[in-house]
Amino acid sequence: MKSYFKINEQDNVVVALKDLFKGEIIEIDSDKIELKEDVKRGHKIAIKKILNSENVVKYGYPIGHAIKNIGIGEWVHTHNIKTNLDGVKEYTFNQQLSEISMEKRNLTFEGYEREDGNVGIRNELWIVPTVGCVNGIADRIIERFKEEVKPEGIDGIEAFKHNYGCSQLGEDHAATRTMLGNLAKHPNAGGVLVLGLGCENNTMSEFIKSLGNYNEKRIKFLVSQEVSDEIEEGVKILKDLYENMKKDKRVSISISKLKVGLKCGGSDGLSGITANPLVGDFSDFLVSQGGTTILTEVPEMFGAETTLMNRAKDVETFDKTVHLINDFKEYFMSYNQPIYENPSPGNKAGGITTLEDKSLGCTQKSGKSTVADVLKYGETLKTNGLNLLSGPGNDLVAASALAAAGCHIVLFTTGRGTPFGTFVPTIKISTNSALYKLKPHWMDFNAGCLVEDRVLEDVTEDLMNFIIDVAGGKFVNNEINKFKELAILKKGVTL
Repeated sequence: MKSYFKINEQDNVVVALKDLFKGEIIEIDSDKIELKEDVKRGHKIAIKKILNSENVVKYGYPIGHAIKNIGIGEWVHTHNIKTNLDGVKEYTFNQQLSEISMEKRNLTFEGYEREDGNVGIRNELWIVPTVGCVNGIADRIIERFKEEVKPEGIDGIEAFKHNYGCSQLGEDHAATRTMLGNLAKHPNAGGVLVLGLGCENNTMSEFIKSLGNYNEKRIKFLVSQEVSDEIEEGVKILKDLYENMKKDKRVSISISKLKVGLKCGGSDGLSGITANPLVGDFSDFLVSQGGTTILTEVPEMFGAETTLMNRAKDVETFDKTVHLINDFKEYFMSYNQPIYENPSPGNKAGGITTLEDKSLGCTQKSGKSTVADVLKYGETLKTNGLNLLSGPGNDLVAASALAAAGCHIVLFTTGRGTPFGTFVPTIKISTNSALYKLKPHWMDFNAGCLVEDRVLEDVTEDLMNFIIDVAGGKFVNNEINKFKELAILKKGVTL
């Protein structure tokens, strides 16, 4: 195993692949460089002299500028580099598309065909509260149902609790209703009880109208204030839904029907070297097979946004990408908050220095495919291929947005580790082998092997096979641990 990694020939820094110590010698392009100080795994080392105000280059792009002279062999981090980013920018469309040639393989997974033409990878029974006031009732209904029925032959029973649905106005109120509606119609659910209170802003009548067409055999409704015993009535409804969904059987479905969300959190200096390029390679493969992927986390596109804009399929998609970026910047500014308040303390501890550093690594999850469409928060997928979705960097909110947009699975890369999962299977991919070994009950797949003895093509094949297994019913750790969350974005006031 090498002790460092040079990402691009234009780079004036390399990344340490393990903890290195002052006085050690590393050989780069036939030059021997002595380390001037200790450098932790994931952190950067200068391999050329970088003068004060000169750009620090990683991934072949500037990730900031030096705030003092940096000598060869010195550690490069927050103490001697600062972001170049500032304000809202204007952009020009400079289309640069890549030709991706991958063999059509006619792969399939075992999933569920729904009556509306959609496809699911789980057959779960869900309770979706219209308002947080009934969260406790949802829990009691499920407890009683399990006592009386002892259900078998389905993939799970969940209540997706939240604290919204009332005391909200405008955009927040609409977003809550939209997100809950997307949840109710998600094809991973074989049956859904929409549970209301009766006096909330998110009224059941308006909620039902917002759903449009829906399958009455699979989605049913209960307003707690309208019945004498809401637990008993809820259990009756779950029993009806359960009897219907028990008939569902897995069948072979083309991988072109698979929709996968792309997310990272707790990134480190190896994220842009191992896990994110791996996910990007998988994304390109799935898109080449006619499938669909979605990249979100708009604040973590800042500094790398032009690499996405220039891959837009046309001017209209480019314009939507520009709005995606600038609308989020204006959202920050409307609250008098700094646009570039990133990376996090955990990111910095893992070796990420500036937002450009983080974003250039983050966007690698999108691979090289053409951007086919751009979605607003709460919108669902309409176009196959690589999509961009408006959403924050927050792990729970962004992953929930991906799932609500129609994703069957979320791929979540991390160098620090996290136990969480959203309401669809959330595959945690470690950027380094040490994390994978330390947290086997959190992590599902190890990309750290890419800096050890494995090549990208082979590991992508392994990941693809793992994803097909998950789509076919294999549980991942967030499901095994019963860690399933719904988080809804809030922007405005609470009444």
